[in-house]
Parts: sequence; C-alpha cells; structure tokens
Amino acid sequence: MPPRRHAFAGAVAVVIVVILSACGEDAPTNESIAGVETAGSIVVELLADGFEGPTQLVVLPNDDLVVAELNGGERDGTGRVVLVDRDDPTSRTVLVSDLAKPTGVSVDGDLLWIMEQRRLTVGPLADPTDRTVVLDELPYNGRSEGTLTALPSGGVLYDTSGSRSAERPDELKPGSGTLWSIASPISEPAVVATGFKHAYAHVIDAGGQIWSTEMSDGRLDGEVPPDELVAVTAGDDHGYPLCVGDRVPVAELGATAATCSNSPASHALFPPGATPTSVAIAPWDTDALLVALWNRGEIVEVPRAAAGRPHVPEVVISGIERPQHLVADGDRLLVTDFAGGRILSILQP
Repeated sequence: MPPRRHAFAGAVAVVIVVILSACGEDAPTNESIAGVETAGSIVVELLADGFEGPTQLVVLPNDDLVVAELNGGERDGTGRVVLVDRDDPTSRTVLVSDLAKPTGVSVDGDLLWIMEQRRLTVGPLADPTDRTVVLDELPYNGRSEGTLTALPSGGVLYDTSGSRSAERPDELKPGSGTLWSIASPISEPAVVATGFKHAYAHVIDAGGQIWSTEMSDGRLDGEVPPDELVAVTAGDDHGYPLCVGDRVPVAELGATAATCSNSPASHALFPPGATPTSVAIAPWDTDALLVALWNRGEIVEVPRAAAGRPHVPEVVISGIERPQHLVADGDRLLVTDFAGGRILSILQP
C-alpha cells in the first residue's frame, strides 16, 4: 500500500528541522536549529502554529485537523475546539468555545466528542454548538480527565482520574481511577479497568490491545511513584493506591507482595513526574510504541512485545518543551507542542 500523501506537508509545511543521518551504526546525535535533538535520521516540519495550549488533535479523512486548546489559563474557562483547514492552516474555524480545560477530543463519523475538566459532551461535527452533555461532574483528581480514544466499533474510551478516599486512604473514591468505554451518546458507560492514578492517554493497536499511560503523583511510602505504560485487559485492577510502579506494594497502606501479585505488570517505567500525556503506535515501526513525556520534553520509544520485565524507554526526540499529544497519521507522527503553541509533523526516512 503506497504511503499516504499529506496536503499540509506538500503545500504549506515549513521545515524547521532536517536531520541527516550519517551512514552506518555510529550515526551521531544531531541538534536542530530549534533545539530539537534526535538519535537518528528524522525530518520535523512545522504544520501549524498560533495555538494557545493545544492538547489533543484529530485528523479528519480529508486531512483537515480538529484541535482542542486551552486558549488561556487552566481555570479561565476559555478553552475551545477549532477546525484547521488542510490547505490554509493559518485559517481557523472555531467549532466550540468557552470550554473548561478541554484535554480530549474525538471524531466518530459525524459526531464530535469533547472531554473537559469534568464533563463529556457530544454534538454534530457540522454544528457542535448544538451538543449534549453525556456525563457531568465526573470524579477526578482535582486537575483534569485525560484524552479520548476512538473505539473501532464507535464511541470513545476515556478515564476518570483517581483520588483516594479521605475516610479510607487505601481505597479510591467511587468511580475514580477508572478506564471507561461508552458506545454512543445514549449508552451507559462501561468499566474497562480500574486501579489507576490517572490513565491519561490510550491507544488501541491493530490487534485490539489497549495501551495506556499511568501518571502518578503525590507521595506513597515517602516517595513519588514512577509513571508507567501498561497493557490493559478488560476487567484488570491495576492496584492503585495499594500498588504502584511495577506491582510495588505500598507498606504505609498495609499492602504486601501478595496484595499486588494479581495486578498487571508495567510494560515500561518512566521517572517520577515524567508525565506521559500520550501514546501512539510508531508510524515507522508498528512493533514500537511512542510516548510523550510532558515534563521531560521527550518522545520515547518502547517495543510492543513483552520482555518479562518493564522496558527501559529509548529517547528518540527531545527538546520539544511540552509534547502533549501524538497521532500516527499514515507515515508521519503529528505532535501538539503545548508550550510552543504549534503542531509538528515528524517523519523518519
């Protein structure tokens, strides 16, 4: 199957980084004029800029983009979703405005789903101002919910970030720390898996396997737990707050190794506070997963195959100050740069 052609890349993209690899296995790490570094051969193009805190994006079948952005401070309630024309990325059509911290957006046929700080809404893509509140006052950890992932059969996958019960700190508040699916605007949500601090971002591979990031914060046993990438199976309990990292029991809450023995293992571990805001299948290698580490300014690669122990991620791109969301689109990877207010296109020759 020939590679997908992209009108953005051919007509209007401005090349901000071109990194030419040296021959052989000892190709050096190269530094771009924009401070972006890579360990291999890569081309980075500026697809569109002028955003304010872009979060998640969706590529439509005609190559137009739907982009959610904060458009102000986190508590300003000025967030919006815009349509970016593939032929003129400087032109923006505001689809929905006055949103509370929109971190998730998904398009399902002619429907536009939006995840705000505590609210999931849906409306016609042609006129999403006429939208319905599907879920409101969702349980959360005081910061936000995460991104939305389109389900192959329709609907979306979403999470409710986890917070511990004040009365029972060894338990999550009801309904929080959970990964959910919802098939349509009139369907009831279904629990996919539980026991998360914050299953912020997810992707479903060609075999139907769900991959999710897990963000940890706060201290347990005197330390901030590591962040994770996990493979999710329906019915899993990932153990938080009794278990953190790769099935490590939290002694201060009375957990033991036996407590965590049935929790799924970590597929990869990231340093505490790395903040993995997105995961995608690598467009240049479907056997690899790419994860955006927001606080480290890195995009790392992890093999999809299990290894019997957590993978150590390999940094493939660094120097994007706040990489927020990754989308594999044909042969390219699209990245929303939250701090830079731009969307980048990354290709590996």
